[in-house]
Amino acid sequence: MIGKITGKIEIINAESVLLDVNGVGYIINISSTTKNSLSSIGENVSLFTEMLVREDSIQLIGFASQLEKKWFGLLTSVQGVGAKAALAILGVVSLKQLSRSIVLGDTEYITSAPGIGPKIAKRILLELGQKVLTLDFVDSQSSSIK
Repeated sequence: MIGKITGKIEIINAESVLLDVNGVGYIINISSTTKNSLSSIGENVSLFTEMLVREDSIQLIGFASQLEKKWFGLLTSVQGVGAKAALAILGVVSLKQLSRSIVLGDTEYITSAPGIGPKIAKRILLELGQKVLTLDFVDSQSSSIK
């Protein structure tokens, strides 16, 4: 499992970044929030990562903070929410607003993410409502690295 990756930014795309790590280029899928936190091309950056192994692919998902990574895991635990949908939500809704929306049962912010309709948003509220109340989503350590 690759938990963190540090390298020089070679390319920044809408949904991914290419990091050069000692001559090896890693394509890492990222949310818009993580993209906006990146420095410029040629700079070094560290990202927390989640490695997804599927039958037909292996993907690295990168996060600017441990908290964003925790939320990704929580979102993808919901039936029907895959990596792409979770990244879309994390890219549009702040973590604080996401937590608030789930606790209050409000789908408005969640459905503002591309590809997320009312049915999936309601499922997220239903499946994560109690989890958000019982889990501690406040990092006592620094929640981001660069």
